[in-house]
Amino acid sequence: MSASITVRVPLSVRRRPGRKTIVTPDGQAYAPTRVRSDPALVKALARAFRWQRMLDEGRYTSITEMARAERIERGYLGRVLRLALLAPDLVEAVLNGTQGVDLSLPRLLDGVPLVWGEQRRVAAFERRGA
Repeated sequence: MSASITVRVPLSVRRRPGRKTIVTPDGQAYAPTRVRSDPALVKALARAFRWQRMLDEGRYTSITEMARAERIERGYLGRVLRLALLAPDLVEAVLNGTQGVDLSLPRLLDGVPLVWGEQRRVAAFERRGA
């Protein structure tokens, strides 16, 4: 013998351009939170991996040569290029938008440790349980 229970919750869904909002009977509106990646950080990561690939393939023999060809200041190129050394889980968190406020582009351009465990500690990544 099986019994079923039906639960009715009087909610309404408001459709707005680009998103939906749930409205409870008491008039409270809740919009689902979206996780957004930092576009500047994602772009910097893409540049870092692109530049690293060009160095690995031998397209450029030095950072100075690449900076000249890309018309970018050598120091900036070098700082961005270090992002290619980030731990894979930190890169994934950035791309997913779950990196947290501790992992920002200005902070990363200031320098990151080479050891992945230290990178996670600095980024407070392990503290969040990832």
